[in-house]
Amino acid sequence: MDPLIINDHYEIDYRHSYAEDSPFFVGLSKGQLLGSRCTACGYTYATPRSHCMECGAPTAWHELPLTGRVHTYTTCHYGGEQFLKETPFTLILVEFDGADTLFLSRLKDVEPHGVRIGMPVLARFAKTPTYRVTDVWFEPV
Repeated sequence: MDPLIINDHYEIDYRHSYAEDSPFFVGLSKGQLLGSRCTACGYTYATPRSHCMECGAPTAWHELPLTGRVHTYTTCHYGGEQFLKETPFTLILVEFDGADTLFLSRLKDVEPHGVRIGMPVLARFAKTPTYRVTDVWFEPV
């Protein structure tokens, strides 16, 4: 027997808050990448963190450089509805000088076979922000 498949449309408006991560998303709208730095041990995150995962102390916002390097990458041949026009697309983990962790983002303007570990990249920002992580992506320098 073939599996039973039912097409059922579902749509909902969802209102949410970024709460204490709000400065990260506001920063994207201003062309800034904000990470977090531990106020006690100095461990620096390339993503928002309210507390250090190394020592537990609170963190403070820290502006990251707009340039980094490809640490690793993958080519995605399937993505959500928002990425259908870009599929296949490349996801990268970006290394920044002065940060202890990596930043996940898309890499644009280079074919998947042209991506290299260590490739210098530059952050680019949406002209009209949507306050989502897709407001930032990277391109080769």
